Amino acid sequence: MNQDAFQHSIRKLLKTVGVNTQQEIEKAVQQAIDAGDLKGDEQLPARVTVTVDGIDLALTFDGDITLE
Repeated sequence: MNQDAFQHSIRKLLKTVGVNTQQEIEKAVQQAIDAGDLKGDEQLPARVTVTVDGIDLALTFDGDITLE
């Protein structure tokens, strides 16, 4: 296994996931505020799950997204 290629591919995947996820969350929160479903001062529970096919790996991370 090429450790450099392996680590680079992991970092690339996580960067893509991070950037795209942030954009989608921002868009969804703004739409909810515009629709009146959120006031803009909430704390939203969030969960991220990562699975990797081919190996027995499933990770779940919990946290909060604070709007104010």
